[in-house]
Amino acid sequence: MEIGHQLQNRYLIEKLIGEGATATVYQARDLRLERRVAIKVLSPYVRKTTRARFAREARSAAALNHPNIMAIYDEGNEGDFLFLVVEYVEGKPLSEFIPSSPEVVASLGIQLCNALDYAHRMNIIHRDIKPANIKVTHEGLVKIMDFGLARTPDAKHITAHGSIIGTPAYLSPEQARGHELDHRSDLYSLGVVLYEMATGQLPFDSNDISALLLQKVTQDPLRPREIDPMIPEWLDQAIMKALEREPAKRFQSGAEFASALSRKTARRETIETIDEDHSYTGSRAVDMPTEEAIPTAVQEQPPLTVIVADDHTILRTSLVFYLDEQEDVQVIGEAATGEEVLALCEEAPPDVLLLDLNMPGGSGLEILPRIREAHPDTRVLVLTGRTEDAYIMRTLQAGAHGYLLKTSSQEELLDAVRKVSRGNMILGSGVAERVVADLLQGQQRDPLTDEERAVLLCIVRGEESNEAIARKLGYSEQEVVTCLKQAIDKLGAQSRVQAALIALRRGWITIDEAHHK
Repeated sequence: MEIGHQLQNRYLIEKLIGEGATATVYQARDLRLERRVAIKVLSPYVRKTTRARFAREARSAAALNHPNIMAIYDEGNEGDFLFLVVEYVEGKPLSEFIPSSPEVVASLGIQLCNALDYAHRMNIIHRDIKPANIKVTHEGLVKIMDFGLARTPDAKHITAHGSIIGTPAYLSPEQARGHELDHRSDLYSLGVVLYEMATGQLPFDSNDISALLLQKVTQDPLRPREIDPMIPEWLDQAIMKALEREPAKRFQSGAEFASALSRKTARRETIETIDEDHSYTGSRAVDMPTEEAIPTAVQEQPPLTVIVADDHTILRTSLVFYLDEQEDVQVIGEAATGEEVLALCEEAPPDVLLLDLNMPGGSGLEILPRIREAHPDTRVLVLTGRTEDAYIMRTLQAGAHGYLLKTSSQEELLDAVRKVSRGNMILGSGVAERVVADLLQGQQRDPLTDEERAVLLCIVRGEESNEAIARKLGYSEQEVVTCLKQAIDKLGAQSRVQAALIALRRGWITIDEAHHK
């Protein structure tokens, strides 16, 4: 959308504020009411689930009217573009108040508690409370932003049962487990925010998302006073009560949390402290937080869409968070059972399905042929702990495009997802060595010529184009094309990848050859 464009002949686009994988935010002028607004425009190529989240943000926030919650003024569409018109908030992100004095923590915390108490009484759970979704105006007024993950009583699930939504460091233990949530989950997340403001560090922190989620479920954090003895007891107690692992032991409402922060030396007039401790050097346009914000220009191609299917909640969630952090990948669904996999693929077939073999309600092996038949363009990458030869062979014979062990690193997984999406066949480290070529070797005479076998071997090794294969072998591109056509015809295959897989299964290309470049 160009600067100077008028949406619906009312909103004049003045300035780009931020852009992400699925949405772009602009500063605009409401010509009818003569006020500055922010406009969040959804990219036209996004999936149905993202559109549903966008619509839910409009419904959720539009139902709220509170001074500490960003207001939504309007929503609409122009051509293929959906957009929200929201309050323009000028100020600083809450992250700039990390760390802060106990008085500032309490002052801002009380406002946040009151805002959440109001939203909860309106039966809305935010589900993604974190510093990036909170602004502080120059007057010291807190604004909670971005209700894209909020849930209302009439909201329908657009992710599978047991899916985890939110930002890892700020998730509640029940979110980490994929359990049903209530308003007390937001209070835990707010406890994490205040802990970080008071101490300058998170209660749990790890580069390994699985380890981080397990810490939340099984461990208690250090008390804030153990990190900084100058933190008063009343603030330490309030934060630790908010961070109780069991919801029943936490504050039961935002008002109760606010009351605990209001005691002792915490007073509302300490807003002036903000101006003393955090001076403002002139106004500037602030980035509206978008959950998918990235620092690059608008992508020319839509991101690679992925569905992750695994019944182990924490493992699945760590994969989802890792993949969704990549600029070229968008996770559009999670599933814990075979039925959920089939339903999600039916609703929005992904580019790549990351599939576990052992799930309730239809194992990966059972549903794999159905997915391949119903969605031939979806690439299936199996991610499993099963190393038995029979499982590997049955999975490949059922049409999987790759087989990876769960011991693979996240980098190996991401590389495999990208390669599989481009049509490559992937056998991960520890898998290829276990494909027992001699089970099939010798049962049929090798019909391939040396040239045809060499071309198929290049495909097994991950060469992606005829040009690259020709360069590797010293052939002309036409010779590569001829070899591929002859090999496909001889093996009764439908594609070059299928021909390479048949040759590998039958032992005409060996595992040692595949790994020796």
